[in-house]
Amino acid sequence: MDLFDKISDDIRKAMLARDRVRLEALRGAKKEFLEAKTAKGAAGELPDEKAVAIITKMVKQRRESAKIYSENNRPELAENELAEAAVLEEYLPAQLSAEELEAELRKIIALTGATSMKDMGKVMGVASKSLAGRADGRAINMKVKEMLS
Repeated sequence: MDLFDKISDDIRKAMLARDRVRLEALRGAKKEFLEAKTAKGAAGELPDEKAVAIITKMVKQRRESAKIYSENNRPELAENELAEAAVLEEYLPAQLSAEELEAELRKIIALTGATSMKDMGKVMGVASKSLAGRADGRAINMKVKEMLS
């Protein structure tokens, strides 16, 4: 079962369970999936890689919104955003630990032949694609800088 079908099935389960937070988060994800499926050039298909990228983006948006709500003394709205982010994270692949991330980046640096900060663009291009959904872009960037300097 692909991610689109799994979320569609889980929406039904959330309705039956009357889980409002889960239902809203999953409906938002399905809306984004449908928009991506019907976008120009998509041919009515949504590969799981693209679905993971969409969910990653949605989690990041929820976290940023929660931060803004917290800064503006709206903790109830921040809690809701964080709860939706937690629901969406269940559909993402397991995140790499710091050690696993470093090991993957060492392989990528060896593969690209990078030796200095001048080669950071090459490393980041490969790392962003191969680690998509499994590691945060900011964490990848910081680790690559540390390893190349």
